[in-house]
Amino acid sequence: MTALYWQTVGEGERDLVLLHGWGLNAEVWGCMLERLTPHFRLHLVDLPGYGRSQGFGAMSLEQMAETVLAAAPPQAWWLGWSLGGLVASQIALTRPQRASGLITVASSPCFAARDDWPGIRPEVLSGFQHQLSQDFQRTVERFLALQTLGTESARQDARQLKAVVLNQPTPTVEVLNGGLEILRTADLRRPMADLNLPLLRVYGYLDGLVPRKVAGLLDAAWPRSTAEILAKAAHAPFISHPDAFASIIETFITAH
Repeated sequence: MTALYWQTVGEGERDLVLLHGWGLNAEVWGCMLERLTPHFRLHLVDLPGYGRSQGFGAMSLEQMAETVLAAAPPQAWWLGWSLGGLVASQIALTRPQRASGLITVASSPCFAARDDWPGIRPEVLSGFQHQLSQDFQRTVERFLALQTLGTESARQDARQLKAVVLNQPTPTVEVLNGGLEILRTADLRRPMADLNLPLLRVYGYLDGLVPRKVAGLLDAAWPRSTAEILAKAAHAPFISHPDAFASIIETFITAH
């Protein structure tokens, strides 16, 4: 039987579900535990097919959201990083009654660059999909290195991400390809404009995967949402700037 890996820790009264990004697992939130557990009841999840949630095949965004929601508390704040931000957004869209609020981190409602939209060039994502079948580990390592590029602690941060991947069971090529397919095709820009929940978007100014222009475009498209940009962070702001990140999260949730 396939089952999600799900761990609950923390002292707070509010439930906060943390969803990781592509290729990784819930251990990526390790640096957040001591900072957030005094304030929240944290739910650490390995997305279907990632880390300790083995036995799942490739999924659509909708299937992944439903699978995670089935194991979740009745109502929670949802925080998703990168691919996890899309999953958290999908949950908030389809089951708003199960969400107290939404926080996306270094995420975009549309990761692929379109005519008038900044993002990852579709051929880059297709290239990653092609390379996965040839050299799994090197492809994942390249993607992790991209996530920390430009920060003062880039090498150390990339090592930390790599350790998270290598210390747990690795996803299958099928699951990783499914995740890249979601990043290549998902576009939640229009449906998210109607979301009637507290929404915080956190960005890294140096992020090479989610260009900072996205923040300004969504400020205009989603005027009810709030954006925070960490000046010296890239795609993993909670790893490069854990104190500042935790403070932003605590402040926003407490205010709502």
